[in-house]
Amino acid sequence: MTGQTTIDKAEPGGSAPGGPSGATPGRGLRGHPWFTLFTVAVGVMMVALDGTIVAIANPAIGRDLGATWSDLQWITNAYFLALAVSLITAGKLGDRFGHRQTFLIGVAGFAASSAAIGLSDGITAVIVFRVFQGLFGALLMPAALGLLRATFPAEKLNMAIGIWGMVIGASTAGGPILGGVLVEHVNWQSVFFINVPVGVLAVVLGVWILLDHRAENAPRSFDVLGIALLSAAMFCLVWALIKAPEWGWGDGYTWAFVFASIAGFGAFAVWEKKVGEPLIPLALFRSVPLSAGVVLMVLMAIAFMGGLFFVTFYLQNVHGLSPVDAGLHLLPLTGMMIVASPLAGAMITKVGPRVPLAGGMAFTALAMYGMSTLDKETGSGAMSLWFALLGLGLAPVMVGATEVIVGNAPLELSGVAGGLQQSAMQVGGSLGTAVLGAVMASKVDHDLADNWADAGLPKLTPAQLEQAEQGVQQGVAPVAEGTPAPIAEKITDVAHDTFVSGMSLASLVAAGVAAVAVLVAFLAKRGENAEAGAGVGHI
Repeated sequence: MTGQTTIDKAEPGGSAPGGPSGATPGRGLRGHPWFTLFTVAVGVMMVALDGTIVAIANPAIGRDLGATWSDLQWITNAYFLALAVSLITAGKLGDRFGHRQTFLIGVAGFAASSAAIGLSDGITAVIVFRVFQGLFGALLMPAALGLLRATFPAEKLNMAIGIWGMVIGASTAGGPILGGVLVEHVNWQSVFFINVPVGVLAVVLGVWILLDHRAENAPRSFDVLGIALLSAAMFCLVWALIKAPEWGWGDGYTWAFVFASIAGFGAFAVWEKKVGEPLIPLALFRSVPLSAGVVLMVLMAIAFMGGLFFVTFYLQNVHGLSPVDAGLHLLPLTGMMIVASPLAGAMITKVGPRVPLAGGMAFTALAMYGMSTLDKETGSGAMSLWFALLGLGLAPVMVGATEVIVGNAPLELSGVAGGLQQSAMQVGGSLGTAVLGAVMASKVDHDLADNWADAGLPKLTPAQLEQAEQGVQQGVAPVAEGTPAPIAEKITDVAHDTFVSGMSLASLVAAGVAAVAVLVAFLAKRGENAEAGAGVGHI
């Protein structure tokens, strides 16, 4: 696979093709690498925040708009489906038309969709505009990586991706804190309106600073059938993962979508071998490091997002913390990612990605094991230790796996590589939530009836037991109104003990996934095409 390309079509006032960055005297800030990084970070922050900030607003949206539980689930699922299905195609659009234009359209569209949600007076409109948010977010994210890939030379790319990862980690973890403050002190609409000034800033900076780098052999046509096949396969996969907790893993509908997804990916692979200019050249996956990077991103997301999913319930429903306080308890995780991501980038530049990636996944495995020891009496100090260790483990993986994927792809496919990286993270997060959710549900279903009886509580009917299990899976004690205090206390103890046992088992499974990822990490190596193709000069 050849990755050596030249960069042309620089805009007036920007850098000369293949020449120094915008730091050259008389050229202004257009194309300057570090200002480019700042600009894309502003746009990426908006999308990353939205991934977690909206969950805090859901209860208020439900009350204000009269939404059902199913409606509230669709607020999340509609966004996630649109994002996951569109990422690789959106990356291809950036490779074809330029990442600068794609980034600007994505930012402007995301901000406009956010404003439309804030102005909506019905749940249907909220869900529809969440789909648009997902589509525009898909344009924005791969374009951001494509711009970094084209702007930074190889010796600085890891540091840039480290800062990029820091922004994503901090924004993702900070979403619940900011969302809690806005919902509590303003209203749920402000959670979406806050994207408008951020989006305007990103567009202004983008028009002023970003340079339109394009590879000389960038794609000139579209693989329409490939886009349709890949989109259908991704939809079926993500849909199966989203609905599996509701339908059940043994249900025929779940497996029908799984098999449809497998068939779709198979048909896509066959077609990609025949078409002249494929959406994803399958030769890309002959690069073992690139393939290892994709697998690592999936495994990391399973362990991180799947495991962290239960921590929010643990903090709020077992320890009784408010959303804001729960977010503050996660600050050790956020803070460690902020500090460790740039340091990880510098370390990967010096020693290569293998050792930092393997070490990061080992720390992640240890942190998830530590989280399996949490119980309802665990204090803030012990929690902070494991959360900080998790942040320390995640930082080099987020940075290193991203560089391995993007850096081992040719410059003309940097958008597709960025889409692969984001798709791997989204699918991994969904898979982690679904699989670890199934582990949690199985443990609760197995233990609750016996724990209930051991506590001497009145026997539940099958319908009552099923309803109680659904609440306990989220750490909620099924205490009916008017229950005497001593009985209510027993029910709460049983519910929390059962939830914690399920969370512990799920955390152990996540630790096992992270341990497997340690072995995968040794297949990674520095991006060959980043070395060959980044001819942007000195910074």
